[in-house]
Amino acid sequence: MRSHVETTRSQPPLLQRAIAFIDENARQDITLSDIAAAVNVTPRSVQYVFRRHLGTTPLEYLRRVRLDRAHRDLQAADPTVDTVTAIAGRWGFGHAGRFSGIYKETFGRPPSRTLRS
Repeated sequence: MRSHVETTRSQPPLLQRAIAFIDENARQDITLSDIAAAVNVTPRSVQYVFRRHLGTTPLEYLRRVRLDRAHRDLQAADPTVDTVTAIAGRWGFGHAGRFSGIYKETFGRPPSRTLRS
C-alpha cells in the first residue's frame, strides 16, 4: 500500500488543490461551485477528477472530512461542557438526528458514546 505522501504526489494538481481548499474551508458553508471556483475549473471538472481518482464526489469527500473532524472533536471534548449538537453544528451538520445516523454508520457507535468515553 502506498503512503499518503506518495498517493498525494500521484494525484493530479487539480485534485490536490481541490482537496487543499476543502481541508482549509471545511468549517465554512462551501458548495461544489465554491470548490470549482477556487481551482478555476467547472463544477463538472471537479466532479470528474474526484470520481476518477478517489471514487467519490467532492461533496461526499467534504462530508467525510467534516465527519472525521467532528469525530476528533468528540474524542477531545469535555462531556460536562460540550454537546454532540454543538460539535456537529460546528462542522456543518445542522440536523442532530441525521448527524447521529451518519456518524454511527461511519464509526460504529453513536456520537454521544464517543463524547462520553
